[in-house]
Amino acid sequence: MNSQTWTKIVIAGVAGTVAMTVFRMLGPTFGLPAMDMGKMLGTMNPMMTLPYAMGWVMHFVIGTILTAIYALFLMDKLPAEGWAQGMIYSLIPWLVMSLMLAPMMGMGLFGGTMGAAIGGLLGHLAYGATIGYILARPDSAEPAEASS
Repeated sequence: MNSQTWTKIVIAGVAGTVAMTVFRMLGPTFGLPAMDMGKMLGTMNPMMTLPYAMGWVMHFVIGTILTAIYALFLMDKLPAEGWAQGMIYSLIPWLVMSLMLAPMMGMGLFGGTMGAAIGGLLGHLAYGATIGYILARPDSAEPAEASS
């Protein structure tokens, strides 16, 4: 795997995490609960309390690691292509978060409310669509086919 591939994975991971974050921050606009990732993964985390800024760093690191898992192990195994395939993949981290991590952090299954469950699902779908779209795009270094 070359450095260009890793760069693309990191860009996709950061972009996908930004898409999810923006969607979750705008949640109250759509009647969904607000989700402060820095607080949830940092100061509110009962498993290991971290400074607020470290919660945000963890959010982006986790998003990038999950993107690498998708790119390296699942892209050629899941159905669909591009953004749709990324959205299918995003159901896996959403379910892990909803069924394991949220209860471990004291929020209950699926975040404890229907609004939290829907907001989490939609945020993860935005993340998945973004990473799927970016990772499916051909690298700019690939030579264009000559037209006759």
